[in-house]
Amino acid sequence: MGFPRMSNAQAPDEQQMPATTDFQPDAAFNTQRSYGGGSCVAPHHLAANAGRDVLKQGGNAIEAMVAAASAIAVAYPHMNALGGDGFWLINEPGKTPVAIDACGNAAGLASTDFYAGDSSIPERGPKAALTMAGTISGWQKALDIGADWGTPLPLSTIMGDAIRYAEQGIAVSRSQEALARKHFERLSQSPGFNEAFLIDGDIPREGQRLRQPRLAATLRRLADAGLDDFYRGELAHSMAKDLESLGSPLRLQDFHDYQAQVVTPLEVELNNATLYNLPAPTQGMASLMILGLYERLNIDSGEGFAHLHGLVEATKRAFLLRDQYITDPTSMTMDLQSLLSSERLDREAAMIDPQKALAWPHTPEPGDTIWMGTVDSEGRSVSFIQSLYWEFGSGVVLPESGVLWQNRGVSFSLDPDDLRALAPGRKPFHTLNPALARFKDGRTMVYGTMGGEGQPQTQAAIFSRYAMHGMPLQQAIAAPRWLLGRTWGENSTNLKLESRVYTPLVNELRQAGHDVEVLPETFTDTMGHAGAIVHHPDGLLESAHDPRSDGGAASV
Repeated sequence: MGFPRMSNAQAPDEQQMPATTDFQPDAAFNTQRSYGGGSCVAPHHLAANAGRDVLKQGGNAIEAMVAAASAIAVAYPHMNALGGDGFWLINEPGKTPVAIDACGNAAGLASTDFYAGDSSIPERGPKAALTMAGTISGWQKALDIGADWGTPLPLSTIMGDAIRYAEQGIAVSRSQEALARKHFERLSQSPGFNEAFLIDGDIPREGQRLRQPRLAATLRRLADAGLDDFYRGELAHSMAKDLESLGSPLRLQDFHDYQAQVVTPLEVELNNATLYNLPAPTQGMASLMILGLYERLNIDSGEGFAHLHGLVEATKRAFLLRDQYITDPTSMTMDLQSLLSSERLDREAAMIDPQKALAWPHTPEPGDTIWMGTVDSEGRSVSFIQSLYWEFGSGVVLPESGVLWQNRGVSFSLDPDDLRALAPGRKPFHTLNPALARFKDGRTMVYGTMGGEGQPQTQAAIFSRYAMHGMPLQQAIAAPRWLLGRTWGENSTNLKLESRVYTPLVNELRQAGHDVEVLPETFTDTMGHAGAIVHHPDGLLESAHDPRSDGGAASV
């Protein structure tokens, strides 16, 4: 038995849940509900609390998100940092949603000549630190938009928790210890990594206090001098000097030239909602297409074979088009919005066999990151994602500033004929894509996850469970998930399922031709760290976070 389809007028908590389901979701996971003051969801509880505390002080959804973003850059350094990229979806009731592309460009010196003698761009170390860090410029661009929403809070207030966490120390998370240990052999060879992330020469254990004094001073500098100091002030000069001396192609001019951009989000209209996501260079098109295709399969209940098979096959169609077209925005040959037209979605959906899996060798994209959401007392909401690409990015920590730099540029190819060929100033392909839904009944939903290739798939799982099949929000996130493809460090491209998936369903999928691997864990980081907030017209907030993360949902 599956979950019943939810009509447009029904709220999820009005549904009568069946006694059993193919996925057997855990009833212990209850959606957090509140009225009025706002909410923040993040994969680390310190970030969620930082966002909530800014809301308590009268801050808006954007200010709360910058508070959470700065805090999580300290608390979850293996997943994101000031030296990474970010993307925003900002929703204000009655207005068209706005997107911010804070993706850094390849350095002016980042050419095939710079990598002469390399068969590919090195995955770690200074040569992997080849793209500008865009996330701080994205914070500023978002705060500029929010300046029209009332008297701005000072940066010292917004970033106060982040500064305190960096100075006084964080308790190392389970995932930080595990991933540092897993990749230590290579990370330890990156300049500055050991000094920043080891304690007495050892990988810190879960719960051990990790202080980041250089990063604290950098955050304090940004709060005092302004965020633009990262690109055009003393901080920019310091970071550019360090990067050059370590062997990165980035130079001061790359800092001076960078600005995050306000862009028009992609959208797709479903029966009960309009969904929004980011354009190129992200895979936002794929996230929207999966749900557009799935709706056309007319599956009336969730959690059974039709639901999971339908989403997996929709994922394959979307990924094929993603990999055929998406690259640097200035090099695009396809209007991505046209791929989301009703006619194109009808055509692609007709190619999905409801009983048989499409053969699937495919080269997936790795990546790790964080997703966070905020909603304020006025119903304004933010869906945000911030990333280093791989765990700890390039592994390079700058000597003066303590900033950890991303390795997003390793997704470029040194083949000049490749769709994503390296060239100075180009933007790399991004797995990042925060999601936003506006329902026809007045609800707004921000949702997303980390997890590279898994991001569009988890978004589809959460949205279809909640909005199409009536599952409560927290259960929609906690229920067993799947991943078609691999995460970084693994070569398999099969369909991975968490161990809680009902055994007869696993057998059905295999019989349909899916190459299924059941993972031993009941909750695994492989499936990402998801979260969501739904704002109802009467002010009700439903907030949910992922039990796979160290996160929380903090409401005012």
